[in-house]
Amino acid sequence: MKPLDNMSVLITGGGSGIGEATARLLAKGGARVTITGRRMEKVQAVAESIGNNCSWLAGDVTKDSDRHEMVAHAIQHGGGRLDALVSNAGNMERTRIEDWTVERLRQVFEDNVISGMMLTQAALPALTQSKGAVVFIGSIYTVRAYPGAAPYAVTKGSLETLARVLASELGPRNIRVNAVRPGAVLTEINQRAGLFDDEQAAKRLEGMSNHHALGRIGTSTEIAEGIEFAIRAEWVTGTVIAIDGGLGLGVTI
Repeated sequence: MKPLDNMSVLITGGGSGIGEATARLLAKGGARVTITGRRMEKVQAVAESIGNNCSWLAGDVTKDSDRHEMVAHAIQHGGGRLDALVSNAGNMERTRIEDWTVERLRQVFEDNVISGMMLTQAALPALTQSKGAVVFIGSIYTVRAYPGAAPYAVTKGSLETLARVLASELGPRNIRVNAVRPGAVLTEINQRAGLFDDEQAAKRLEGMSNHHALGRIGTSTEIAEGIEFAIRAEWVTGTVIAIDGGLGLGVTI
């Protein structure tokens, strides 16, 4: 396992949820973490609460200039290198087939897939130099079919496939690429999409506890632990790591 100490890591969507938890976990282990997000007040507050091992940059990962600035900032904070990219930023889109529009479908693909692909491209020279790692965030929606979630599920399926293809393509450069597939974890993604308020989101997820073989929903920190493994494990590439408490098994207890 690669040591975390002084490892340079860029995390998009680092102002809350899984991105924030990952930043806290890696920084605690000694990594030099850079978090980014659209909401300046969020990423700034998280970075300042973590301390000197965490730097922040407000930016929109769907914009080319912002992507290159994110990479440059992470390299600077990381002492001239970038060892890992956690492509975590994304948005929810839940609409039934009758309500699909080309504009909304294009937007969710831009937010969830294309932006991460192009950020990986921007980070490629630095990751080649460090023989680094990329982690994409998949979703339980790729293995459990929830009505009305097709737009979101398709983007997450794309990312899980992307991890396998890029692992094959970048393996000769000693760059590892994996995806992590979370189960039910309370984050802000549904609230940001306007689907639920905080109380409704928490109640909805708790209602899914008996769909997990382990009888409970997960935490962002538990997902972060899987991300850390994907970053550090030197002989793991091209795989989707399910961290879902058994939700993907399709059981009800």
